[in-house]
Amino acid sequence: MSERVEHTVQSLLAVDLGIRTGLALYERTGRMVWYRSQNFGSAARLRRGVHGLLEELPDLAWLIIEGGGPLADIWEREASQRHIRVRQIGAEEWRDTLFYPRQQRSGPKAKQSAKEIARQVIEWSEAPRPTSLRHDAAEAILIGLWGVIEIGWLKDPPDGLRH
Repeated sequence: MSERVEHTVQSLLAVDLGIRTGLALYERTGRMVWYRSQNFGSAARLRRGVHGLLEELPDLAWLIIEGGGPLADIWEREASQRHIRVRQIGAEEWRDTLFYPRQQRSGPKAKQSAKEIARQVIEWSEAPRPTSLRHDAAEAILIGLWGVIEIGWLKDPPDGLRH
């Protein structure tokens, strides 16, 4: 008689909320698997898109969303139907962990800093390098990095980043 071993691969999806949404998927090791920017075009298309995306991620354990309002409600509703844990945050939470104060003095400076640090995370994760990196995808990468540290999948940011 053979013993069946259950192996659960968990993942975390980070979302920079908007009609144009930044997304980054992290695995249990704390490394990023993929990232992208997706323009849903409308709330109705976002609703359908979120449903389809979460269907494609059966091992999703966590959803970290930066932002709020009706668009966040769409993500939260879909996640709750799948028993996915959700954490809704503001930009200041992940920025305070990953940025020095000088890197977030203004909106444009924070977006530039996000792109620079996100490129380091891409390299550290050995994910494909982008030809161009939109600020929403860069921020999703950092939201995800903050998330895997916050839930304990990664002890600290990779060497060379903020802390």
